[in-house]
Amino acid sequence: MRQETSGQVGYRKLIVWQKSHQLAKDIYKVTNDFLKSELFGLTSQMRRCAVSVPANLVGGYSRKTIKDKLNFFVIARSSLTELEYYLDLSFELNYIKEESYHKLTATRSEVGRLLNGFINSFQ
Repeated sequence: MRQETSGQVGYRKLIVWQKSHQLAKDIYKVTNDFLKSELFGLTSQMRRCAVSVPANLVGGYSRKTIKDKLNFFVIARSSLTELEYYLDLSFELNYIKEESYHKLTATRSEVGRLLNGFINSFQ
């Protein structure tokens, strides 16, 4: 597989997984400051999407066939796209400060580029 770093084992060596895992942790941190009334709404949706990206990379990594792998990786990409909307909405609702918004959207874009390249490497 491509985009690997040395010294790590399995899916953890994938740069796309590393970056998406960090994005998920960052989303958890920023949503801690959301209104408590959003806990089962926007907070939950953002966290679910963010965690879905690295989780589906792990799921796909363990599959045997390229078709099965790609199915998981495409789901990861869909979750990442969904997260883009939630970031925009959170910013427009003033739940996220401008600096955090720009940092998170930049990271989301980077993960998107890495993920697209990763998917393309299997096609």
